[in-house]
Amino acid sequence: MRCLIAFLLAMTLGQVAAAEVPCRVQDVRVIDSDFIPEYHFTGQESPQDLLSVYCLGADTWLFMGSIEQLSTTNRGFNGNAGFVVTPEGVVVIDVLGTPLLGKRMIATIRSVTDQPIRYVVITHNHPDHYYGIAAFQDLPGVRIIAHQGLGRYLASPQFMQSVDYRREILPGDMDGFKAVEPNMPVSLQPDEALSFELGGKHFEVFNTGTHHSDGDLLVYQADDGIVWASDLVFNQRVTFIGDGNSEQALAGLEWLSHHFEKAVLMVPGHGSAQTPPFPMLERTQDYLERLRAVMTQAIENDVDLSDALEQAEFEDWRGVRLYKQNHRANASFIYRELEQELF
Repeated sequence: MRCLIAFLLAMTLGQVAAAEVPCRVQDVRVIDSDFIPEYHFTGQESPQDLLSVYCLGADTWLFMGSIEQLSTTNRGFNGNAGFVVTPEGVVVIDVLGTPLLGKRMIATIRSVTDQPIRYVVITHNHPDHYYGIAAFQDLPGVRIIAHQGLGRYLASPQFMQSVDYRREILPGDMDGFKAVEPNMPVSLQPDEALSFELGGKHFEVFNTGTHHSDGDLLVYQADDGIVWASDLVFNQRVTFIGDGNSEQALAGLEWLSHHFEKAVLMVPGHGSAQTPPFPMLERTQDYLERLRAVMTQAIENDVDLSDALEQAEFEDWRGVRLYKQNHRANASFIYRELEQELF
């Protein structure tokens, strides 16, 4: 909290520099909390306008998105991203949902530190995590890490449909958008990691398969015990499974729950961060297991899809954000997925 106040005060005074914005004390509003930011952008924002950013400690900062669908008021800032400052440069994790937001991320990072951006890790290809990438492409010497599956997505009809939809809603914000391939593609086997060091900090980028998209990554700050789990886990909202694989997601959640025993903080792709025992892990897992169980029973009992969807309503999830938008789509996807698995 003190870090954010100092940061905002320094910005107001026009005196922000690297040494003036340390990040040692965690902002408790975004850790183990129900806090959800709301953004009311006007569409008149410039690339120099700074974004809200929150200190997670260990020189690690969080851009926390709103929890809602894309709109003209959130302007695509409805997912999480972050960055880690080291003595030799900055590591960025995800780039938000438009080129304009990407530029505003860069401006915000430069208001915190004068260290250059050395690495950008794209956890997956969904627009809210990837479509700001054009702003970072031409930074001197930047290394862009993404799953090799990104290429499949960029060659798909869904990609251009998604871009056209976003351009229709946010035409100015999408100016300059272009598909950017990684210059450090991750082609490892699932659960294997690409490792690198920067400024005395060790980072591990794990391939977590295709549980949520055409290729998913997880970032672990090994020295600081911080896991950037991306959309393998969700907090304060209903997950979306329509581009992935529910069986892989459950296997990934099981792996995640046991693999990072020294982790002290977990950052999801949406929602606030958590400390151990990371209750969002169990909650995401329970949701998917229940939905698969309901749909398995429906298929085994020869219940058609429309009736199965009626049976799949979860009363205890109705009040969770994006339930109305995502739950039936998830149930329908899993029904069709299980039809192929079971027959």
